[in-house]
Amino acid sequence: MNPDPSLCSAILEQSADAIIYADREGIIRRWNLAAERLFGFEAGQAVGQSLDLIIPERLRAPHWAGYHRAIAAGQTRHAGKPTLTKALHSSGETRYVEMSFAVVTGAAAAVVGSVAIARAAKPPVR
Repeated sequence: MNPDPSLCSAILEQSADAIIYADREGIIRRWNLAAERLFGFEAGQAVGQSLDLIIPERLRAPHWAGYHRAIAAGQTRHAGKPTLTKALHSSGETRYVEMSFAVVTGAAAAVVGSVAIARAAKPPVR
């Protein structure tokens, strides 16, 4: 059964968690309403931009190393494991978020990109 594209779109938009889909190069291709609320960028501002839009400068090198490894391998070691990290808000402030990641495959199991699901999180207790 092939899912109805309008139903899939409605599910993505109505999710309480931010859902961000990026292509193999890390360009944002899907940004739902919860992502708008969490990161402060409207979909029109985010779609077509690099994931650097929400990655703090000091985290970019390790992020991209892991991203390219995951895309090449077709899997990520973070799959199914929520990770506490920091992300940039449109205000310029850095906020804690809990994110989970997965590599997305298309026809013939070819890697087409990645999806991140995020929600606001509290700073770790020290």
